[in-house]
Amino acid sequence: MSAPRPGSLITPDWLLSPEGRDYLTCILRKRKRRTFGLIERPVLPPQLPADVASYKIFVTGKSGVGKTSLVAKLCGLEVPTMHHETTACFPYLPGIQTSCVYWPAHPRHSDRPIIFAFQFWDCGESALKKFDHILPACKEKADAVLFLFSFTDRSSFEDVPALISRTLSQEENVARVVIGTKLDQFMHTDVTEQDIRDFQQTWQVPVMRVRSVNAPRLSDGRSLDGRTELADAAPVLNGLAEVLWHRDQITAGLVDIREGEISSNAS
Repeated sequence: MSAPRPGSLITPDWLLSPEGRDYLTCILRKRKRRTFGLIERPVLPPQLPADVASYKIFVTGKSGVGKTSLVAKLCGLEVPTMHHETTACFPYLPGIQTSCVYWPAHPRHSDRPIIFAFQFWDCGESALKKFDHILPACKEKADAVLFLFSFTDRSSFEDVPALISRTLSQEENVARVVIGTKLDQFMHTDVTEQDIRDFQQTWQVPVMRVRSVNAPRLSDGRSLDGRTELADAAPVLNGLAEVLWHRDQITAGLVDIREGEISSNAS
């Protein structure tokens, strides 16, 4: 399944529009990101219509590429400054962590906005190798898998094709997305833009990029600037929304795969 062109299905910068600003308040308040637990959701005023589309997303990659940092960045939380193996509920026990991000967006062919609920499943590499049940649990009913590499570790990039093959079979109807982390460390990059273009052409999988640094802090010296955090996270969150929305439209028979366009009965 080919990926949609960026911006072809989801309106970029919609949250900055007069209509979008009303929805922005459900995830940003007083320049601080709102965080949500697994059973929580944003509360919208009755006059703001929106449907909620929920997706389970499994995050995988070599140890140290920045899986937990990516999820923290997308959630508006502190990006860890040091690497620690992902742990579960019990201290020092490698396992699965789940995090939920709500992202309001406006599909171009929809009459109303959609709130995308992304539930990220982040698992330590050692847990995947040690416990046979971890990978099936992460993949069960997953809508997408994010395959991560670090721009500062070429071996993690070169391992992506094998990682995709180990994780998913060709028959599995799961969206595949590759994300390069630590883009901020451009002086130490081991992966070039030509490498990225060649990979996309060969594997037909979208590649996104993210900086693995925190936003500036607000005047209180503790809280992160939520607006800057959203600006950093928006390209990835919009990209995920677009890929998953496109997959849903194909499944529903609303997209002509040959033309990559939504048919007239999609609205």
